[in-house]
Amino acid sequence: MLAALAMPMLTVSAHAQSTVTLYGVVDTGLGYEQWKGSDLAGGAQKQSRFGLYDQGWLGNRWGLMGSEDLGNGLKANFLLESGFDLGQGTQRQGRLFGRQATLGLQGESWGRVDIGRQVTVTSQYFAPVASPFGGNGYQYGVGAAFAAANTVRYDNMVAYQSPEVSGFQLGVGYSFNTNGAQKWNRSDLSAGVINSDEANVKAYSVALRYGQGPLKAVATFDQARYGDARERNGVLVAGESGNVSAWNIAASYDFGLATVHAGFGQSRDGFIGDSLQIEQFGSGLRKGLKINAYTLGATVPAGKAGSVLASWTMADATSVPRATDDDKSQHVFSLGYLHKLSKRTNLYAIGSHARNVGFYNDLKTSVVTVGVTHRF
Repeated sequence: MLAALAMPMLTVSAHAQSTVTLYGVVDTGLGYEQWKGSDLAGGAQKQSRFGLYDQGWLGNRWGLMGSEDLGNGLKANFLLESGFDLGQGTQRQGRLFGRQATLGLQGESWGRVDIGRQVTVTSQYFAPVASPFGGNGYQYGVGAAFAAANTVRYDNMVAYQSPEVSGFQLGVGYSFNTNGAQKWNRSDLSAGVINSDEANVKAYSVALRYGQGPLKAVATFDQARYGDARERNGVLVAGESGNVSAWNIAASYDFGLATVHAGFGQSRDGFIGDSLQIEQFGSGLRKGLKINAYTLGATVPAGKAGSVLASWTMADATSVPRATDDDKSQHVFSLGYLHKLSKRTNLYAIGSHARNVGFYNDLKTSVVTVGVTHRF
């Protein structure tokens, strides 16, 4: 995925076996978005806006990517990637290199290891197979129903990816604390003092994918462990402990006239990542919440340079953590068109409608956007 995005504008060779590449994506357009329903937050039952619609297809970013050939098939790699808001010229993700900041080693025979802030292997492997929209777009991307694949990023993560063998590739990642600096594990505590290690959210992600010929398939499993403490405004407070887990499977097949995508998954006791479906119950640990997720989609070539995309996702809350009359299934219907102007630049037009958003029985949202994406 990174190789496809890293269309180099500037490549500097420090010496014969080392390179540093500046790359990025700039995406913007115009869009209309409307939210409607009695459960809408903020005291209104309808809100809408028309204007600049930032990153309607791909997230805006710039980055530095480097590699050094150490000999005998061994390489040292680093990647520093920053997200930004094109309309305001400000940083996204709340930090300089919020999209990714990793250093690692790669071997021809054994694969690669990357250390630092990065996207989980579930998000990398699952989204492109499960949906024609991939992980793009908060509403029309596959993450609207599959929260664990909604471009989830973890701090403090060690990730391993195997080489591809007969079409199969394995990815595994473990985070010592998913958001923020890892806290100390303290012992021999005084009465009433909380062990700060309990505020670390420790998580792992495992994914296996297959791709040969027209068939692609993927299976993933994620789990996040919450201790019995939380950090709020720099202060440790008591919290509920427990595990949030999610598993997903998906496949796609290129029939020539169209590529068909399908996926199914289940999450238990909360959400691994943020998603459209967290509107009612919130993110993170939510004991008793069980959700089944479904998706169907198709990519249809339209001439030499175009593609028509169509998808449906559903998140079905089969068990909820508290009594509610609003545990309706969330449905999202999306239709889009991509047109390549060159290898680096494409136009897009996307329309999407969601109902029962966040499992509220009358909350709806619609998005229509047209825009342009340029890679450098």
